[in-house]
Amino acid sequence: MICKFNSLTDLFKRFPDEQSCIRYLEWIVWKGHPVSPFDPTSKVYKCKNNQYKCKNTGKLFNVRYGTLFHRSSVPLLKWYVAIWMFMTSGKGLSSVRLSKDIEVTQKTAWLMLHRIRECFSNENDSKLDGVVEIDETFVGGKNKNRHANKKVKFARGCSYKDKTPVFGMKQRKGKIVAKVVENTRQRTLYKEIRKTIKVGSTIYSDEWKYGNLNRYYKHAFIDHSRKQYAVGEVTTNSIESFWAVLKRSIVGIYHSVSRKYLQKYIWEFVFRHNTCKFEPQKVFDRILANSYYTNLKALTYAV
Repeated sequence: MICKFNSLTDLFKRFPDEQSCIRYLEWIVWKGHPVSPFDPTSKVYKCKNNQYKCKNTGKLFNVRYGTLFHRSSVPLLKWYVAIWMFMTSGKGLSSVRLSKDIEVTQKTAWLMLHRIRECFSNENDSKLDGVVEIDETFVGGKNKNRHANKKVKFARGCSYKDKTPVFGMKQRKGKIVAKVVENTRQRTLYKEIRKTIKVGSTIYSDEWKYGNLNRYYKHAFIDHSRKQYAVGEVTTNSIESFWAVLKRSIVGIYHSVSRKYLQKYIWEFVFRHNTCKFEPQKVFDRILANSYYTNLKALTYAV
């Protein structure tokens, strides 16, 4: 199925009704050959009202089953508009803004955005090689900027009481992998490095202790405590720029992000970075394709 659209106007022209949205999703997920979610080896029969029947189990299903649209009463066209707005909003999209634009409640918009973020999770499992910058940051704001009744006692600098540690790895001119971690101890970060960066790669970092990286990698670092930010090619400016975009978006668009859902927002900005050079339609199709593998745990509205 050939489908070209590069703007929101084109999207409305391509999907004038709900049926056209269903047919496109069927093509993205099944490529013209319906597969039973209950038994992939079973023969499938087409039924009325866009339903299909699994021969081996006798169960009915549709293309929404097992995707981010599963058990949602929101029309697919509104979902498509939400996905398009979300992926073309460079600094993020608030649930309040989305609720007004597609005429749903703010709680519904919040749940939709979190389901879309679930589609980004597998983009955060890339293997990195070549030259890789690594760095850690803390998300949560400064304690001195909080109101008196919201200040956290004995929380100074890199405190886990009021901030959440995040560890990031960025391949030069390549992808980013970023994860919320329990702490920034040597053992914790070293484990993530070994899991993500291929042996033999070159790692650039700051003066933080990451363990004996020279055993498997070529390691060079700069010392921020001495106001050292670059020595030739040795710098962490790229990964630090990613942290800057993430934090400015949280402050400017989302205003507040709980520790519970922070990893979802990390997935969002990793996906934005890793697909920033793709054509809009390719990004849209990728989100729909990834929707089939989302984690369908029940979400409840909570901030």
